[in-house]
Amino acid sequence: MTARTPDWKAEEALGARNSRYVKMDALPWKPTKFPGIEIKVLMEDKDSGLMTSLTRMAPGAVLPMHEHVDIEQTYVLEGRLVDDEGEVKAGEYVWRPAGSTHVARAPEGALLLGMFLRPNRFL
Repeated sequence: MTARTPDWKAEEALGARNSRYVKMDALPWKPTKFPGIEIKVLMEDKDSGLMTSLTRMAPGAVLPMHEHVDIEQTYVLEGRLVDDEGEVKAGEYVWRPAGSTHVARAPEGALLLGMFLRPNRFL
C-alpha cells in the first residue's frame, strides 16, 4: 500500500487493511513555501498524487497562481477563500475542474479541508 499518513507514528503498528483513525493533534502543522500558509497532510499516495489535507491560512495569506492538474475539492471549515471567480465561506464547498487556474486569498484567514487527485502546479 502506498497511501499513508506522513508524520503519524501510530500507523507503523497497523496492518495493511486496518482503518486509520488519525488523531489530528498527533500531526504537526508544517509551513509551506508560501508565507502564512501551513498544512497537515492527512493522507497521501505519492505514487498517484492523491492527497487529503488541512490547510491553515493566516489573515491576508495568498496562494499564488496555480493550476489544478486534476479535480480539486475544498470544504471551508473556518474563514473564507476568495479568488477572481468568487468566494467560498465556512460551511461551503467548491470544486475545480482539471486545468483551472487561480490565485487564492484568505482575507480574514481560513481553515480548509482539501482533496486532490494530483498536486497543484504553481505557475
